Amino acid sequence: MSALEPLVESFIERLRHRHSPATVDAYRRDLAALTAFMVREEIPSWDVLDIHHLRRFLGRERTRGLAARSLARRQAAIRRFCDLLIEQGLLSHNPARLLDTPKMPRHLPRPVDVDVLGQFLDTPHDGSPLSLRDQAMLELCYSSGLRLAELAGIDLMDIDTQRARVRGKGDKPRQVPIGRRAAAALAEWLKIRGMLAGPHEPALFVGTRGQRLGHRAIQLRMAHIGRERGLPEHLHPHRLRHSFASHLLESSQDLRAVQELLGHAHLSTTQVYTRLDWQHLADTFDRAHPRAHRKSGADQSPSSREDSSFRTSDHQDKRP
Repeated sequence: MSALEPLVESFIERLRHRHSPATVDAYRRDLAALTAFMVREEIPSWDVLDIHHLRRFLGRERTRGLAARSLARRQAAIRRFCDLLIEQGLLSHNPARLLDTPKMPRHLPRPVDVDVLGQFLDTPHDGSPLSLRDQAMLELCYSSGLRLAELAGIDLMDIDTQRARVRGKGDKPRQVPIGRRAAAALAEWLKIRGMLAGPHEPALFVGTRGQRLGHRAIQLRMAHIGRERGLPEHLHPHRLRHSFASHLLESSQDLRAVQELLGHAHLSTTQVYTRLDWQHLADTFDRAHPRAHRKSGADQSPSSREDSSFRTSDHQDKRP
């Protein structure tokens, strides 16, 4: 172990109390990469770390093909770690806060078609304990729009017949409704959960060893079920969460409600996440705004026809 690593381990231990295992693992990898860079560059200690070192490190990471999203997370991890170094009196300021954040591409997860997903969830299974568990996981994830960490972390005491209590990013608690199909699937699972669960295990979903089902196990089970039931695309918890948000928004048009259900701190996150349809927004604008009512056919002036064309065709190809 190099002299740089003990402080990194101390930082990682702090993170465990407030962040999901996936976030902790990602930050550990980010800081391990920085530590390895400092060892190669013969930078002896954290108290000499400056913006020039960080620019060189991130430049090398970019050169070796690291994506903008991963680079941004590297910066976030380093920023938070440097805050610890300031607490420890090793740095007088945070050099990572002087860096420009990489421009993020707007990659949008694609929801599963509502009819295809309905047929997938309604596909009969063999009624085994594992199949009942998996069906309950699928239905709950789609019904309540849960993140992977929320699905894995939910306990028996967190659910009743109509709602579930979960802890989202930053350990923020929220309540989510449980739909009728999910409630029915959960009831079937709870009848036989004792066949698998250890006597003092609090987790709602457990594996064959009777312990809480881990993140990777959930991902693998969902991918396997997707292939087994003939779903023509890769299935994972985030696809179900995005499908929940998109389908609910299409039906309700209530962006604020979807934001609350997803546990997003900012509305802008929900707008990107749910892939708002520009055509729907333009139509809503035309119907609702007092100075936007369209005239028909020849009654339209050239300028109004231009304006209509701008709204409904030019922006169709610029969806968020």
